[in-house]
Amino acid sequence: MVAGMVGRGTALGAALLSLLAVPAPTAFASPAAPAADSVAAAAPAAPAGAAAGATTLPSPDLTALREALRSALAKGAPGAMARIDDHGAVRRLTEGVADKATGRAMNTDDRFRIGSVTKTFTSVVVLQLVDEGRLDLDTSVNTYLPGLLPDDRITVRHLLSHRSGLHDYTDEMFARTVPGFEAVRNKVFSHRELVKLSLEKPLTVEPGTTHAYSNTNFVVAGMLIEKATGHTVQTEYRDRIIKPLKLTDTFYVHPGTAVPGRHVKGYLRPDEAGAPLVDSTRQTASWAQSAGAMISSTHDLNTFVSALLRGKLMSPARLAQMQEWVPVNSTQGYGLGLRRRDLSCGVSVYGHTGTVQGYYTYSFTSKDGKRTITSLANTSNTSDVLNVMPLTLEAAFCGKKPAAARSATPVERHEDIAPSLVRD
Repeated sequence: MVAGMVGRGTALGAALLSLLAVPAPTAFASPAAPAADSVAAAAPAAPAGAAAGATTLPSPDLTALREALRSALAKGAPGAMARIDDHGAVRRLTEGVADKATGRAMNTDDRFRIGSVTKTFTSVVVLQLVDEGRLDLDTSVNTYLPGLLPDDRITVRHLLSHRSGLHDYTDEMFARTVPGFEAVRNKVFSHRELVKLSLEKPLTVEPGTTHAYSNTNFVVAGMLIEKATGHTVQTEYRDRIIKPLKLTDTFYVHPGTAVPGRHVKGYLRPDEAGAPLVDSTRQTASWAQSAGAMISSTHDLNTFVSALLRGKLMSPARLAQMQEWVPVNSTQGYGLGLRRRDLSCGVSVYGHTGTVQGYYTYSFTSKDGKRTITSLANTSNTSDVLNVMPLTLEAAFCGKKPAAARSATPVERHEDIAPSLVRD
């Protein structure tokens, strides 16, 4: 869907929709007035070099990128890879293996589980529904899903910005990493069952105040999509994003357990030091669903996040709202299903991180969407490997830098799974 061009009643918009074979949405809603709890003013200012394509990016430092991938292997990942799409040029780097049993090498064409990068797909669909007038960001979730949540103050906007205060049920589910995973590997949850697990705990923050990352938010967002459209999230991802962008490696197979086609196997590190990695590739991912169950490839994720920042998936008003940043820390902001990371060279990049058992994914693009990287390590539950991932962004967007600047990258201690648990 070339959303910035449809819904205006033009022949061009109709022709595009016909070519894409996607049902035409209703006209874009008028841009909403700023919400009372608007967060744009409160967010830390992006670095000056990040302003709307004002800075010409240096060439990627491929040597530093390869060093980062090799570091992931040295710290315990069986394999790591990255693909950069840069103004039409493609750079692919791989290290290690995609399958420990066979020794098959990593390949950037392979598919893999993308974890919480799924949240950006979910947010795009919700914001398209806002454009169509079927949802409103500042309406209580309970208006659409009566009685679901314990506080009528929780709005759609609060879900997408992680400001609802809904407890993250994965904190308890995966408090013990491998036993927790094995207990749900083949289990199929309903959305309401997952929400019920969350509601066993009190709200973590007052709705509409501070950022508190929770997978529960995007489970509820998936419920909103299904209620507003009458279709499954799988159908909406396919018709609104996957088909229009021709993402041939992107799937939502829940509750199926297999990754289709040639793929990278994921290896989960147990909590016990020295214990062997666990092949975690096959699972329903039902514990995550619209918060983290999608499958994709480096090519498809680069295509997706680039199209998003170039305004191809929603109206300019909605894209601007997606980039109203809630402070996360001194170098990060969170919008509506979108992360902003401020790099050491003064450049900001936009996308999402993803953790699902056995996989760490980073997928980020420049402000103009013209340089994009997706990097992957096929392990999880290890801060040593997790801390390699931001280095791939530094190499891709900051070019060659002094060693002191490279070492200034902030330390990562929390995953998108069980986000309140500190990883060793």
